[in-house]
Amino acid sequence: MKEWSKEHWETMKGSEEKAAFYLYTPMCGTCAVASKMLTVVEQLLPQLKIGQANINFLEQVAYDNQIESVPCLLISHGGIVTEKIYAFQSVPFLYELLQKSID
Repeated sequence: MKEWSKEHWETMKGSEEKAAFYLYTPMCGTCAVASKMLTVVEQLLPQLKIGQANINFLEQVAYDNQIESVPCLLISHGGIVTEKIYAFQSVPFLYELLQKSID
């Protein structure tokens, strides 16, 4: 996954394409596991745009989206965040969730 800036996220969120934005902190063990799971899913769904960012540098994004904890996955379409995921249960769970958002 590529690191996205706030501006890149806003551009992707506002487009008609579906996009996912993964927010993490570097010292979070759960975030490290979630990142590995999303890397696998990203390979399985190359048509979905997935970016990531250290939430410590995106205070306004956290505030605007009322992020409660990390890891957090924001899924957007047409300028609206349609889902906010905190529980990264498994690779199959994430795959199905993101595949559904593409269809």
